[in-house]
Amino acid sequence: MKAIGNILWFLFGGAETALIWLIGGILCCITVVGLKYGLVCFRLARLGLWPMGKVINTDFHSHPVLNTVWVILGGELLALLYLIVGFLWCATLLGVPFGLQAFKYSELACFPFGSIVY
Repeated sequence: MKAIGNILWFLFGGAETALIWLIGGILCCITVVGLKYGLVCFRLARLGLWPMGKVINTDFHSHPVLNTVWVILGGELLALLYLIVGFLWCATLLGVPFGLQAFKYSELACFPFGSIVY
């Protein structure tokens, strides 16, 4: 079931999400200051391709400065967008699993540093 869910996720927005995160990561890696943020964008792009079955453990306190800068530079907006997408997916009966993945992604989009994806 995870494989089918991942394939459907990829077809209905996962590829575009991963591409956007990949472009963001490349743009962040242009500067030395943004290198750490670019690497996080690459990790989010990889998760954006196949999120079904993954468990995310976020730990804000392991990197509070990096997470705070991330939130100030747009992390809260990304999390809000993923929450909106999650609610839209959950509005349909068949979209509930995809909505739950978007909610999981919103937490990671807000505090990506120190998070572990299993």
